[in-house]
Amino acid sequence: MKTYIATVNGREFRVEIVDERHVKVNGQTYEVDFTNIGGRPLYSLLASGRSFEANVHGEGDLWQVLLRGRLYTVQVEDERERVLRARAGVDTRDKRPQRIPSPMPGLIVEVRVQPGDTVSKGATLLILESMKMQNEIKAPRDGVVAAVFVQAGQSVNQGEALVQLE
Repeated sequence: MKTYIATVNGREFRVEIVDERHVKVNGQTYEVDFTNIGGRPLYSLLASGRSFEANVHGEGDLWQVLLRGRLYTVQVEDERERVLRARAGVDTRDKRPQRIPSPMPGLIVEVRVQPGDTVSKGATLLILESMKMQNEIKAPRDGVVAAVFVQAGQSVNQGEALVQLE
C-alpha cells in the first residue's frame, strides 16, 4: 500500500492508496473513480457516490486544483521519503525558487504583488478569471516575490508561469 502526505492549504492529510478503487484519508476508506476527461486537465471524480469535476495542474510535488469554484494548492509527499529525510535531519521545507503556474487558461484581472514583496503562505498573489469565475492564486508557502511574469489584462495559458517565489 502506497502512502502520501497531502498538505492542502496548510492542513495535512494522510492518504493511503488501497487499490484502484479505494483510498483511505486519515483512516477513513472511500470508494473512488478518478478519470481524465478528453485528454485535458479536467478530471471526473466519484467519491463514495458523490460526483465532482476538478481542473488539475501539477508540477513536481505541487498541484493546483480548481474544485467547485475554489482553488486549492496541494503539496504531495511520499510518506516514506518524508520520514527518511526527517531521520537524516534534512529540512523538509523546500527553499528552492518556485514558479507558480496558471492552473488553467484565463485572463489576469489583478496583480497584487511585485518583486521584492514578502508574502505569507495563503496570501493572494493575483486574480485569474476563467470561465467567468474569478480565482485567487495564492502563495503555496512563505517567501519573497522574485519575479512577476504577468500583468493585469494579459491572457495566460495553463501552466504558464505567473509568479516566482524565493
